[in-house]
Order: sequence, then C-alpha cells, then structure tokens
Amino acid sequence: QVRLVESGGGLVPSGGSLRLSCAASGSVVSINLMEWYRQAPGKQRELVVELTRGGFTNYANPVKGRFTISRDNAKNTVYLQMNSLKPEDTGVYYCKGEVVYDEHGGTWHGWGQGTQVTVSS
Repeated sequence: QVRLVESGGGLVPSGGSLRLSCAASGSVVSINLMEWYRQAPGKQRELVVELTRGGFTNYANPVKGRFTISRDNAKNTVYLQMNSLKPEDTGVYYCKGEVVYDEHGGTWHGWGQGTQVTVSS
C-alpha cells in the first residue's frame, strides 16, 4: 500500500555532510507527518526531527543548527541534510511517516528500513 525507503547513508569523517532521503511510494495522496529517528548501537531509538504537513519542524537539541529537514511534495520525498557531523551522530537513521493513501482520508503509519550513518573521528 505505502512504503518508505531511505537512502543516502554512508561513512563520512567528522565535520562532513550527508543528505538522507526518504521516499514514500505506493498509493500516496499526501504526507501528514514525517519524522527522522536514529538509533545508535546499544541505545534507544530517538527522534531527530519532525516535519508536519503545515511545515512545522521540531529538531532535537543535539542536531539544531546542523541538520535541516526539507521536502519535495511532487516526489513524495523528505530529505535530511546533515552538516558538521560528529561521531555521536553515528547510527541507523529511520524515517517514520503518516501518509494519506486515499481520497477518503485513509491514513497509513509506518517506518522505513533504515540507512546506516557512520561518522569517523
């Protein structure tokens, strides 16, 4: 029905940048909410940033000023630009979405499969 696919992860040195993408495919009418989470080894998954349909954003304190979320509605894709990366940003990054999939307002909630980000010191 709806699928979220992340891409763009990789290995970068400290201070480097990456841009992650989360593409929603399938029966997508609109995206109400998209969130990026990350999970470091041995730690709980934590919210990085959220973006509402109306454009409201909420960034976690550790990433404020370094990460930027944006979207391309025509492509049903949300991006996470990550600058000034630090080793503590290492983890698997997941997108989580609330997607409207039909004209009756039917809503799908789900996660992508994750993409690995590794920042070397």
